[in-house]
Amino acid sequence: MVPRKRVAVVGVGTMGSQAAWRLAARGAEVVGFDRFAPGHDRSAAGGETRIFRSAHFEDSRYVPLLKHADTLWRRLQDESGRELRRLTGCLLMGPAEHHQMRTVLESIAEHGLEHEVLDAEALAKRFPQFRLEDGDAAVLDRGAGYVRPELTVVTAARQAERLGARIHRYTPVREIVPAGGGVDVRTDDRTERFDAAVVTVGPWVNELLPGLPWEVDVRRLINAWYVPTSDAWSGTERPAFIRTAPTHCYGLPSPDGISVKIGLSRALHRPVDDPNQVDRTVRPEELEVFTGLLRRHLPDLHPDPIRLSVFMEGYTDSSRPLVGPLPGASNVVLLAGFSGHGFKLSPAMGDIAADLALTGTTDQPIDFLSTVGRAAA
Repeated sequence: MVPRKRVAVVGVGTMGSQAAWRLAARGAEVVGFDRFAPGHDRSAAGGETRIFRSAHFEDSRYVPLLKHADTLWRRLQDESGRELRRLTGCLLMGPAEHHQMRTVLESIAEHGLEHEVLDAEALAKRFPQFRLEDGDAAVLDRGAGYVRPELTVVTAARQAERLGARIHRYTPVREIVPAGGGVDVRTDDRTERFDAAVVTVGPWVNELLPGLPWEVDVRRLINAWYVPTSDAWSGTERPAFIRTAPTHCYGLPSPDGISVKIGLSRALHRPVDDPNQVDRTVRPEELEVFTGLLRRHLPDLHPDPIRLSVFMEGYTDSSRPLVGPLPGASNVVLLAGFSGHGFKLSPAMGDIAADLALTGTTDQPIDFLSTVGRAAA
């Protein structure tokens, strides 16, 4: 009888909780470590909702991975009995000639995704809460909606535990060292030996793995919630939305219908020197870009937010995540730098991490993301 592999999952958050679930489902002996606990709001997995979409602005090669994620979202919901995702559609808006709008239409055509193209007149009639400008285009991605980040992370971690995984909460890992054909994981209390490790520590990646050949730029982002001032946001269709330009932003009507969450893109986020000391106070001047955005494109939202939250995300120079083994350590699998669009992919990435940790390879199309042969920053 072949002994089952013993795998550490370091960081049981967005990616780690899914990796633990997929590893445990395959019979691995899984031990998770988290500096807080699954479902915490000190990294990127917070704010009640995140966007799931089937079309992709950045690169159409993500679409097969999104399809795999879609299958696993359904499986995790079925296994847990919890509603983790709801498909409400997502409006993708911006100048028709913008490269991201062109990529969306290319990915939709290439993969036969369910969608609608709306001109300004159709959008104004159906979704009067949005204001298009001359030259803008709008695409409604039908296979999109929102996911519940905190609930998802807790649920995936609990499913892993039900399948036999053990999770050490409030236990930061200080060092990961390949040794003797295995991997040593050192915490403040002990050092344990594993056959493989999956490292999914989000903004703490530079601290835990200071010798990475790639740069992960950690940024502080703000989410702001606004109350609608008209009935336009209370219709039967309440899609998530993304605008490409002139201010790249995204938004999601809250599930309770009371408010709308707005977020911005990387260029408008402040760098974070130390993820343990991130400034969680939002100053009035930081809201000026939100105010201008609402005035220009979302006039039916009250300009003063009712809630503010601060999170952290890790970005790479290419905006493509790092997925695969560490250089010189094939049994240490890294998932990092998802550049703000990882949560929707998280079940697929957890499955890929399980593939790599258990067999060293995966059938999923990750060549464009893989750490293997990837040039350093």
